Amino acid sequence: MKKYNKIVISFLSILFLASCSSDFLDYEPKGVLTPDQAATLANADALVTAAYAAIGNDEMIGPITNQWVYGSVRSDDAYKGGGGRSDVDVIDTYEQYNTTIADYGDWMLPRTWTNHYKAISRANFALSVINTIPDADYPLKKTRQAELRFLRAHSYFMLKLLFNKVPFITEDLSKEQILKTSNDLTSDALWNKIADDFIFAHDNLPPSQDQVGRADKNAASAYLAKLRLYQAYEQNADHQVTSINSARLLEVITYADEVEGSLEPDFGFNFLDGHDNGPESIWAVQFSINDGTNTGRVSFVTGLNSPHGTPLYGCCGFHLASQNMVNAFKTDAVTGLPLLDTFNTSDIYTAVDANGKSSLTPGVTLDPRIDHTVGIPGRPFKYKNTLKTAGDMVYNFSWARDPGVYGFFGNMKEQQSPDCSCYVKNGPFVGTSKNVDFIRYADVLLFKAEALIQLNRQNEALPIINEIRARAAASTTMPLAAGASNVYKVEPYLSFPDKAYAWKALKFERRLEFGMEGPRFFDLVRWGEAEPVLNAYLAVEKVKRGFLSSAHFTAGRDEYYPIPQREIDFTGGLYKQNPKY
Repeated sequence: MKKYNKIVISFLSILFLASCSSDFLDYEPKGVLTPDQAATLANADALVTAAYAAIGNDEMIGPITNQWVYGSVRSDDAYKGGGGRSDVDVIDTYEQYNTTIADYGDWMLPRTWTNHYKAISRANFALSVINTIPDADYPLKKTRQAELRFLRAHSYFMLKLLFNKVPFITEDLSKEQILKTSNDLTSDALWNKIADDFIFAHDNLPPSQDQVGRADKNAASAYLAKLRLYQAYEQNADHQVTSINSARLLEVITYADEVEGSLEPDFGFNFLDGHDNGPESIWAVQFSINDGTNTGRVSFVTGLNSPHGTPLYGCCGFHLASQNMVNAFKTDAVTGLPLLDTFNTSDIYTAVDANGKSSLTPGVTLDPRIDHTVGIPGRPFKYKNTLKTAGDMVYNFSWARDPGVYGFFGNMKEQQSPDCSCYVKNGPFVGTSKNVDFIRYADVLLFKAEALIQLNRQNEALPIINEIRARAAASTTMPLAAGASNVYKVEPYLSFPDKAYAWKALKFERRLEFGMEGPRFFDLVRWGEAEPVLNAYLAVEKVKRGFLSSAHFTAGRDEYYPIPQREIDFTGGLYKQNPKY
């Protein structure tokens, strides 16, 4: 149960001045305060709190905090799951790369667009108020401005990953100017606008904050490292990498070196209640329960994703690990290294016995991160062999909702045990007060390692990647699987003989470390590898999972999602659709 001295949401009556959707441009709710009316010291911090609240104000049908739909299912990590292809079929269109017409039938992406712009609108409104308060009257003015620009930049960063071309709206624009602001910025120009906000935050935020959850300089440094890494991969109109900007890579290293943090001693702590805001959490959206409010503030963004065939959870069996993802955790039985090129030549955990359990092929060794990431029949789920108050917690084949379509692997990172004080069940849907980390320290380490490798400094990247691997090897302190320890084998790389080998190792390590957390698709797009990697994945996976038989990734289109048609219509065509939609 979290009872941190965190920001308390107390000013939700303040609504938004502007957004680039018709929902907010042509309708002014009753009770809206103008900036002049709101410009009091009593209101200023409450407006900032409302802006923080907005980055976590999502739900199952308009996700902005968790990228399981847009970044995991869209990649080779996971399947949609659920009760067949028609169950929440809009996600099936993303998984099949069939979102070719951005029409009004897609109710998820437009809602995600709106939720991000709601968050931007709150930040802009708060800035428009705070900017007018004299510095002498508000000692925290610069800090709060920096927090708001950090929050705004975060939302724009997420929009850039999803849609590529988005309108950049700031607090100094009038409604008339907003209506004339297009989404037709070059990629580099948009990255720089977002970076300007993060740089302001970096230069004006304190090294740490008294209240948990507030952005600090550490978080700004981490985000700048992430942004400059994405920006370094310069791409053409078809999203092919044409060059890699060395100056940007050097910035990645500079900012990454500023970040203070450490890895959790056990990988699983990152995904377990009681470890929120730990040493590895650099920037996270805050959730809470039993916090003095009527209902608490829990997240239902992954409410569809708990195991289906058990009363412990109830519903709905979405977000299931792919066979390819499971196979990726195999290691070389002699060296303990990943099977970079051959991991998918054979499958593991394909058979289930009469008791609903699967067994590992003799002689196969594994990275223990598999048992922190994937639910596998016969293995403890969420580190519990039994759940004393509610029964068995060993993952069982019967928990798979539609194994004939999607197989029987589950997801584990986003789940919590039903006896956790963080756990809430609303009808069939599950929510928890566990934070969602946007950046953790392992991310920062691998950002730096990636930049070093691209700069031909792979020998400097070697100890960084091995630090991640050493933590993986040590992540067996919690109950994982009876007798499983003798099949875990993870060893460090002894050397990187060349850049090409180091580059493969880096990419594979990112996949193992962040499997099913959401960044996989965006990594592939950044590297310009989405089309070859995903079509190669589909060519093999569709033989095992027939529902993928017609799936095909189209280069130059499917790297980004379509701009919601309602936004294009509302602006009279000012917003331009992404290519090939």
